[in-house]
Amino acid sequence: MYDLLKGLRVVEASAFVAGPTCGLYLAQMGAEVIRIDTVGGGPDFRRWPLAENGASLYWEGLNKAKKSVAIDLARPEGRELAQRLAAAPGENAGLFVTNFPAQGFLAYEMLRKLRHDLICVRVMGWADGSQGMDYTINSALGLPLMTGPQDDPRPVNHVLAAWDLLTGAYCAFGLVSALLARMRGEGGREIRAPLSDIGAATMANLGFTAETMLTGRQRPRMGNDVFGAFGRDFTTKDGEKLMLLCITPKQWEKALDVLGIKDQVAAVEAQTSVSFARDEGLRFTHREKLYPLFEAAFARKTAAELAPAFDAGSVTWGSYQTLDAALEDPRLYKDNPLFEQVTHPSGLAYPAPGAMGTIPQDARRPVIPAPKLGQHTEEVLSEVLGLSGAEIAKLHDTGVVASA
Repeated sequence: MYDLLKGLRVVEASAFVAGPTCGLYLAQMGAEVIRIDTVGGGPDFRRWPLAENGASLYWEGLNKAKKSVAIDLARPEGRELAQRLAAAPGENAGLFVTNFPAQGFLAYEMLRKLRHDLICVRVMGWADGSQGMDYTINSALGLPLMTGPQDDPRPVNHVLAAWDLLTGAYCAFGLVSALLARMRGEGGREIRAPLSDIGAATMANLGFTAETMLTGRQRPRMGNDVFGAFGRDFTTKDGEKLMLLCITPKQWEKALDVLGIKDQVAAVEAQTSVSFARDEGLRFTHREKLYPLFEAAFARKTAAELAPAFDAGSVTWGSYQTLDAALEDPRLYKDNPLFEQVTHPSGLAYPAPGAMGTIPQDARRPVIPAPKLGQHTEEVLSEVLGLSGAEIAKLHDTGVVASA
């Protein structure tokens, strides 16, 4: 947690990954992020993974450091409250993050009638407004047909919600960019961020689309081979699998030194009339000739022998480990100052991360857990909308709002 965005008030009405991720990043940089939750919880409030008591670890993770207002959005009175919160006054307010449809009660044109300089970042599936989620966008982009073993034609879905996460980060960037423009007197605006466009643009930015356009075919499956460079998993004498990556000339030379195969590689260079020292693409092109040399070298030594030698030689490598093993890794979790033991709304205590970036000049503030559903209903309605105690009580009595 840092204070870089201290004083900003962002209202979030979203579910699943991309929208909540945007709000999470803003909150961890110091913004006050107020979630509009449906009474009883939205579609992701019980999403897996779950704790044994039924609480969503997923929901607790994505909503840290936020406030929660529980409103019945099926009722006109509840929808009006949501609109007023999104467009509430204040120089550093009028910032809204949502994945609600572009048309409807949270449409930008409707909200803009309440506040003309409103900034709205809207997560979408497809740019035309049709339904789309990370896995369906990913399947349309072709990546599951590039992923997996060479001899298996079945599509392989990714486990990481990459397009959701990229979209959430892009939305946070877009919101802050629009705020800077508003501060220059350029007014408000809506930024629409469809997962489909984030995915399509990213594929183009990485050269994937140009490659297919120019060759007339999609990149084939390559198993664990790193495309365009020398990288793959190799098995040690004791059966451990290690990932080796050689992109720069230094990485390549150091790996050959540690594995003791300089002469064998030189023989391949002489045979093919190429030099692998400066061109990572040539290492990839001739990988089938190089792999047996590396496989044999790995098979001669244990992981315990190779690991310190790789480290001493500044070789880029990594071990394959399960997540429970990774939790004991001091560089990732065990001794990482990014994490702090926190008691969450589920009542469970476990480590949670603060802001992912580290600012050496600033001290980290404590990690703030996710709110209980409706924990800040009275506070927000009073302080943001200026409702009286009697007005809030009436909303409670009629079921328009709820609290923790």
